This record gives sequence, C-alpha cells and structure tokens, in this order.
Amino acid sequence: MTKIYTNKNVLDAAFERLEISFGIFDNVYFSISGGKDSSVMLQLAAKVARKLEKKFDVLYIDLEAQYKATIEHIEELIEETKNVVDRFYWVCLPLSLRNAVSVIQPKWICWDEKDKHKWVRPMPVNEHVIHERNMPSEWNEWFEKGMEFEDFIIYFAKWYNEKHGGLTAAGIGIRTNESLNRFRTIINDKKERFNGYGWTTRIKLRDKPLNVYNVYPIYDWQTEDVWGAVSKLNLKYNQIYELMYKNGLSIHEQRLCQPYGDDQRNGLDQFRALEPETWEKVLNRVHGVNFGNIYARTSLLGNIKSEKPDGMTWEQYAVFLLESIGLYAPELRDHYYKKIKTFMKWYEEHEGTKLEDIPDEADKKLESAKKVASWRRIARAIEKNDFWMKRLSFSQTKSDVERLYELKKKYRNILCGKDTDDIHLKRIAEKWEEEMS
Repeated sequence: MTKIYTNKNVLDAAFERLEISFGIFDNVYFSISGGKDSSVMLQLAAKVARKLEKKFDVLYIDLEAQYKATIEHIEELIEETKNVVDRFYWVCLPLSLRNAVSVIQPKWICWDEKDKHKWVRPMPVNEHVIHERNMPSEWNEWFEKGMEFEDFIIYFAKWYNEKHGGLTAAGIGIRTNESLNRFRTIINDKKERFNGYGWTTRIKLRDKPLNVYNVYPIYDWQTEDVWGAVSKLNLKYNQIYELMYKNGLSIHEQRLCQPYGDDQRNGLDQFRALEPETWEKVLNRVHGVNFGNIYARTSLLGNIKSEKPDGMTWEQYAVFLLESIGLYAPELRDHYYKKIKTFMKWYEEHEGTKLEDIPDEADKKLESAKKVASWRRIARAIEKNDFWMKRLSFSQTKSDVERLYELKKKYRNILCGKDTDDIHLKRIAEKWEEEMS
C-alpha cells in the first residue's frame, strides 16, 4: 500500500472518504458487481459503518450471464455485511445490454421471460431478489422492459433519493487507472462536486441535477492496492480471480468482462477456460455467440448449429451468419460473399431476378432442386459451411482449392474430416491429417 495521497496512503484516504460520506450524506448505498474493486469498497464501507454505527444499502444488478463464482461471492458479501446493510437490492430485471457479436442484433435483454428456456442460470431465489413480478410498485412509473443498463442506474438513484429524502451518496467502486473513460468520469471539469470533494460527482437525469452524488472511495488506487488491502485486512474476494491467475492472467489483465461485449471473444474464451459448465449455456444464450464454438470444439468448416431468430427474415439471417463468421475468419466470410454475389448476378442476367426481387422463401422442392433463388437457400448454404457453395449451384474449382490451402496457413483447425459431409472436403481433410501424422 505504497501510493501516497497527500500525507496518507490510499487505504487511509479511502477510509477517510467513507467516513466523510457517512457523515455528510443523509443516506448511502453502494453499487457492486462482484468484481474485486467494488467488493473491496463494500467491505471497507462495512468496517467504517460499524465504527460509526451507521447503516447503508447495496445495489447489485445481476446480468444473468455471470460466473457461478461471482454469484457465490455476492452471497458471501451479503453474509459478510448483514449487520450493517438495511436493504440489499439484488436486481434481476430485463435490461438491454451490449451485444458486439452482431450488427443485426446489437443488443440482448437479460432475464427476458420469452427466452427463459435459454437463461444461463435459473432466477435466483432469495429474499433480496427483485424481478418483474415483485419489484416495488413505484418502479412501474419509470422502469420499462429492455431499458438501458445505464438508464436504470440513474432512475434507481432518483427513486432511492425520493424514497429516503435529503442527500444521497451512491458509492461506486471504480478506479481511474482501469480505463481512460473512468478517469474522465471523475476528473471532468464540468462535473459538479459536493463541497469541492474531487472524489464526488453529482448525478443528473436529462440535465436535471438530482440530490444524489456518486462517491468514488478508491478512485486513485492501483491494482496492487486492491490486492494489498485484501491481504492486509483479510477481505473476501471472488474466487474467479484465482482461476484467472492459474489460467495465466496477471493481476493487471484480470477482468470480469461480459461475454457478449466488445471484447466478446476474450470473454467467451475466459468462460470456457474458467467455468466450462457455464460456457455451454453462455454460448447458446445470445444469437451469434455460439460461433465462438467453431474455434473451441470443431473445425472452422464444420456445420454451424444455429437457428433463425424469431422476427428475423431469411435475408437478415444470412447477413447475420456472414457477420458472425467474419468475427472469427473474415477471409472465409469474404469467400462466401463473393460466391453469393456471383449467384445473384447469374439470376439477374439469366432469370431477370434482381437483388431486391429475391424472395425470402420459395417452394422448398424448387429450392432443393436448385431451380430458384431465395434468401433461405442462401442462408442454409452458409449454415452448412458449404465452402464450394454447391447448394448455390457452384462446383469445386481449382481456385477454391488454392484458397482453402491459403486459409490453412492461417487457421490450423479450418478443416477436420469428421466435421464435414462434403466428400471433396473430407478427402482434403484426410490428406492433411495423413501428412500431419
């Protein structure tokens, strides 16, 4: 704990900020995620609250696709802080979250009842859980299914303050050295502070200031400070970090990243490595995510096991499949795109069927006989990872074979004999396997 804050180390500075928060604000709640930063903040707050004989509340937003270890840690924190926490808001509501897997489906909704059969885990059952059927009646005035995660946090702050009155402090366990955006959140000159405290910022709802201030007790901590506090004070921590360390991640690389975010491939790989029993459910939860399965369990040209989402046309689904493949193998996506473009050009020149006239579906017998163009026919060809695109009436060519060998240089697992039912691809795969043996 060597970092110096004026004449204090960061641990003493954090304790001082928490004491100030409990002293000047009428009510306090802390937002936690189950990660190391918010976990340490909460436990430090509990120590200060016991010393000052104060109480506070906790907000935990459960995003469904969580590690089992994270849920176990949340339950551990509930037990650890029960003598100083009045209300623990364990929120399991259908919120809209980022999905970087697809442009067509850029967001997904956690705890969506219509997808209950796909939930990564069952809805938690305990006295703290808040879901659609038991949430406070006043929430109906502002909560909407699919509302943004960020909007929910602000509306919750407004509701909480109106419920308790006076001035509210919302404790946030973020550190500025974690990201530039977090640094900007706190140092922004346009932010209104409480009594000039640089570790506070006032919350606004559509430019209207609320009687709520975010407080950042550990904003100037380094990663080493977090684990130093855990060791020095014997604090509880999420055991997923132990698994991350054993998996080769340094303390500076460890993140509780969401599997479908902008770094979704790392998130998915991390789920697979750390909690394989959770991984399968995570893959199947959001359309497009299961393409990570291509790398992990089968060859790149194995059949894609997916399904067309309700409300999506076959044209949108075909584009969706191409996008998803492009996340992992852009060269393969481009190969299919060129074939499809040639297919469409042929139908326009020979059948007079322009791009905008291609039907979403056609007679299945005619599609199977390759006598009519349709988006379903195109999508099914992509689903089958039909490298030659025989389902679109193409045949194997010398240039295709050369292209396949080029891809092999970059993607070792591009082709495995057991993963394809195409006789020509199977022969090439068996030849490669023989050469490697």
